[in-house]
Amino acid sequence: MPLATTAEVQNEFALFLEQNLNKELLRFTTAGSVDDGKSTLIGRLLHDSKTVYEDQLASVKKSRINRSSGPIDFSLITDGLRAEREQGITIDVGYRYFATAKRKFIIADTPGHEQYTRNMATGASTADLAVILIDGTKGLLPQTLRHTYISSLLGISSVVAAINKKFLHLEKEFRALAERLGIREVQCIPLSALAGDNVVERSQNMPWYGGPALLEYVETVSITKPESTLGVRFPIQYVVRPDAHFRGFAGQIASGVIRPGDVVTALPSGQQSRVASIVTYDGQLAEAFAPLSVTLKLEDEIDLSRGDMLVATEKPPQVSQRFRASVVWMHAQPLEIGRPFLIKHCARQVRGKITKISHRVNMDTLETETAGQLEMNDIAVVDFETSSPLFFDSYQENRITGSFIVIDPLTNAKKISPQAPTF
Repeated sequence: MPLATTAEVQNEFALFLEQNLNKELLRFTTAGSVDDGKSTLIGRLLHDSKTVYEDQLASVKKSRINRSSGPIDFSLITDGLRAEREQGITIDVGYRYFATAKRKFIIADTPGHEQYTRNMATGASTADLAVILIDGTKGLLPQTLRHTYISSLLGISSVVAAINKKFLHLEKEFRALAERLGIREVQCIPLSALAGDNVVERSQNMPWYGGPALLEYVETVSITKPESTLGVRFPIQYVVRPDAHFRGFAGQIASGVIRPGDVVTALPSGQQSRVASIVTYDGQLAEAFAPLSVTLKLEDEIDLSRGDMLVATEKPPQVSQRFRASVVWMHAQPLEIGRPFLIKHCARQVRGKITKISHRVNMDTLETETAGQLEMNDIAVVDFETSSPLFFDSYQENRITGSFIVIDPLTNAKKISPQAPTF
């Protein structure tokens, strides 16, 4: 058999890289109450899809900690912190990458403990799909409801309910919950992470179930997002001035398509100009679109700085110092009306305060109720007022321009993660 030439090997390797680069990427997160088996499920998924490195698997097998009834504690594949392994719970968000022949994946393994709800919200903030683990012996717990509510709040439209017991009863209950929260696509899958049933391959132990296994579903679920109708949104992060002959504005495009010659409006000044050129490290571009990071050079000298925004003149964002947003409170110290904060929106940071708590969501019933303050992990609709205007869209239209964080000016603690603004 003739040996392959160096050129043939290089061509095959280049083809392999191109095929992998062109694979569609799905980001999904796990959620659910504590001890529902999220880390075990992800560990089993990685193990059975043969995407765990041999040295990592050997380390797990040799570990003195094994809370499972089998030879391998699959939760140890994702729970890497010493405290996580000792306590048997997930604390931090663990990101895992793997790929199959059909798709690439980034999994956010998030904690189920109520104390670490903020970590769950962080992991879900970039996800396209959420896998909600439900222990059939416990049913839909308050933390299950909270995680499902946060998933819907963060714009995740596809949810998998992974149920390990009492499937038919809980499927009906979860679908009713999803419909109430406006989650469009729901797939309920009966599985056992411990035994591997319906995780990578369809189980022979559940002949009554005719749906897909978990891996089969995440490989084929549609993640096509509706085309944005927003115009250009270009938050300015940095002013590039290498010499007296060049002045450009660097940032990441949040939405829209930019081409040389396009008319743009600078906010907050309202001045207009045209794009002279789109500059990158690799040279100039004929057009740029979200989420590319570029430098824009304008035809006119306009006073712009970090935190300002270039937008489409014909489709501008909302501009206001007063707005209403859905929020998740993330600090042990209660939120109090009137207390001053720093509000960071895109690259813009302004002073602001909360003027009113419209209502809080009761996580046991999902009904709204009045509240004078918010405790940690509370979800509510809150009115804000800022010292300078912000330029925003609704979160449903744009995750970047429709979300912000609030910072304590004394401790620099990020105490709140507002999402899904209803401006």
